Amino acid sequence: MVKLIYIQLGISNMIGEVTTFFGMRVFTEEGKYVGKVEDVIIDSESRSIKGLAIIDFNKALIDSKARGVIIPFRIVKAVGDIVIVKDVFSRKKVEIGETGETTEKEETEKS
Repeated sequence: MVKLIYIQLGISNMIGEVTTFFGMRVFTEEGKYVGKVEDVIIDSESRSIKGLAIIDFNKALIDSKARGVIIPFRIVKAVGDIVIVKDVFSRKKVEIGETGETTEKEETEKS
């Protein structure tokens, strides 16, 4: 059984527990594997988490040639044994640059 803790955006007390993210697997709400957390991006001024650096990401969901990608923390829905993110990948293939910029591409269906 996976234990999940639902979070609210902008929680600054998460900063003390940043290392718990390292190595966590990331999945969408629909259960699609996104990748594995390698690092956490923190805004030192606001003392809040801005993003998760993801490696071994699912290339079927994210179109990037980079070694890793940054997932904005605002799409994180829950953290526990795994990280659950909003399924922003289901309708459109999302291209994420090395700086965390997102660009959406329409997926074409093959007939």
